[in-house]
Amino acid sequence: MAIVLGIDGGGSKTVALLADAQGHILGRGVAGPSNYQAVGAQAALDALEQAAVAALAGSGQRMDSIQALCLGLAGVDRPEDRGLFERWAAQVMPAARLLVVNDAELLLAAGTPAGWGVAVIAGTGSIVVGRHPQGQTTRAGGWGYLLGDEGSGYAIGLAALQAVARAADGRSPATRLTQAILEAWGLKAPGDLIPRVYQGQTGRTDIARLASLVEAVAGEGDEVAWEILRHAGRELALAVAAVTRRLGLAGPVPCAQGGGLLVKGRLVPALFLEAAGALGLQLEPVSVVPEPAQGAVRLAVSLLKP
Repeated sequence: MAIVLGIDGGGSKTVALLADAQGHILGRGVAGPSNYQAVGAQAALDALEQAAVAALAGSGQRMDSIQALCLGLAGVDRPEDRGLFERWAAQVMPAARLLVVNDAELLLAAGTPAGWGVAVIAGTGSIVVGRHPQGQTTRAGGWGYLLGDEGSGYAIGLAALQAVARAADGRSPATRLTQAILEAWGLKAPGDLIPRVYQGQTGRTDIARLASLVEAVAGEGDEVAWEILRHAGRELALAVAAVTRRLGLAGPVPCAQGGGLLVKGRLVPALFLEAAGALGLQLEPVSVVPEPAQGAVRLAVSLLKP
């Protein structure tokens, strides 16, 4: 029996799906983040291997029997990025035909009717990838937490922390985010954020998790929280506009959404589509992809075809 492995590796977790040649799922494994730009090469490779081993567990199959492998990885855009993972795959799955793509490509495979359109990921980080019906691709965003990631969970969480600091100084309006974040992190006063953030206790994922709290506070009517979320929606829409303009896509454009902020978020998805409409974008159909690794499986299955 031919078996394939599809892996979605992001900034928060890595999901591996084992499947047969028809795409039927045989096993699932989950491990830590595998965005090597954020966690480093060795940690990323370790996460991939852990997820793959977990997906294989109980299947009776071995790593070296996998015939096709698709890796959809955050932080992978250049040939030198792919080389690291191509060498790893050649060692652990020598019999596998291999495809390494950016993780946003998985959304196009799993969430658009014909594999073209735009894919928007907003999780810990953010990126938009587009594909023309004739095959041309381009992207916007994906610059990482220092240079970009606008509209991401991290960007929202950071903006919330900055809003609390500004409110504490009297430079900006008071916000319910202050009490909400202090309670969530077990702190007594805004000044306690300084050691919490700067002394190694707080990582990017911790800050990104604040996005759900910002949505909750916005739902209570806090205007500061609302403006943070509106800004996130606008930034994602601007990235989509840049991609569709570069590809010359007009009329209804299929849109696949992924990442925790767009899959589980209550407010940002609607704010993103509202901002997209204000820019004159016609995104249709819009689909949410809760398991992008399904797209990796589809791409891996396609590798089996002669």
